[in-house]
Amino acid sequence: MSGEGAPRLSVTDCEGLRVAVVAAQWHEKVMDGLLDGALRALKEYGVTDPTVVRVPGSFELPVAAKGLADHGYHAIVALGVIIRGGTPHFDYVCEAATMGLTQVSVNTGIPVGFGLLTCDNEQQALDRAGLEGSNEDKGHESVTAALATAVLLRDLAVHRR
Repeated sequence: MSGEGAPRLSVTDCEGLRVAVVAAQWHEKVMDGLLDGALRALKEYGVTDPTVVRVPGSFELPVAAKGLADHGYHAIVALGVIIRGGTPHFDYVCEAATMGLTQVSVNTGIPVGFGLLTCDNEQQALDRAGLEGSNEDKGHESVTAALATAVLLRDLAVHRR
């Protein structure tokens, strides 16, 4: 299972963080699970009023994340799913979305939680979507990672003063 070895993160002091979630629309059932997991995590960590925006597909995640980063958010969570088909299209979209989200995070200094599932088949996506019977909840995990990084960056900025 790919989730083996994952760290157990303890995230505190998230109140007051402005967080946005950008979610693709392809593969509705999987996306519903990812988005539900992300919103549940935000609530658990005390983040109120997250902004949620939807984009057509995973290819559009980076440009939307960049737009959100430019509007004062402390963290962004990007959710999407790409399922391998019979053409190289899968490889191009996976690489473009991954590199684009990385670029947004590094260039803006805003953490981007990586909730992009890149799966060989629909069952793999369902197993990671946080749905009943799923083995993993990548929506929740992506929020946890983004918030842990946002808190770290905030704390580093305070210590520099």
